[in-house]
Amino acid sequence: MAREIVDIRKEEIINACEKLYEKNSFKDITIKSIGEETTFSRTSIYNYFQTKEEIFLALLKREYERWIDDLNEMYEQNTDLTKELFADKLAHTVAKRKNLLKLLSMNMYDMEENSRMEELIEFKKAYGNAIKMVRKCVDKFFEKMNEEEKDEFIFLFFPLMYGIYPYAEVTEKQMQAMEVADVPFKYLSIYDITYKGILKLLN
Repeated sequence: MAREIVDIRKEEIINACEKLYEKNSFKDITIKSIGEETTFSRTSIYNYFQTKEEIFLALLKREYERWIDDLNEMYEQNTDLTKELFADKLAHTVAKRKNLLKLLSMNMYDMEENSRMEELIEFKKAYGNAIKMVRKCVDKFFEKMNEEEKDEFIFLFFPLMYGIYPYAEVTEKQMQAMEVADVPFKYLSIYDITYKGILKLLN
């Protein structure tokens, strides 16, 4: 099968998965339900992905690649940024990638554990390129930071991303439970959490 056809069909499968993930949980989505959203048979999916987790991993890979495009645009379109402006622009790129944050916070282990090594390696390349792109931005806009400070920013910022979604996307049921349990809660958006977190790391 021609590479172009393979890529088109993989993209259709990933798009179907993304559509379902907007309204359904990871556990409720199956290969069958993904297949029902495509133009070819469910069994044909196995020619491209062996597990549901591989499809989700491919979706996460695409999210990273789209985020890298936004980061590159931020890098190219700015010559000088204060800490506040850098935090603002970087936070806006993160806020656009809700699915990336959702997948990171909820299903990372399952996706990686239940995917073939070659699929995992392809994903890790995208993840690694995202780290490199953020580092490239830090190098450009904060020349006075030393290497240790830059490394510290990178290795604290990326774990921060794992925790953003659960704090920004709270369900009504969760809010009711916190109220009964007397847990203090203040709503912050994805942008708010990311912006404040970046400033803390830079300071």
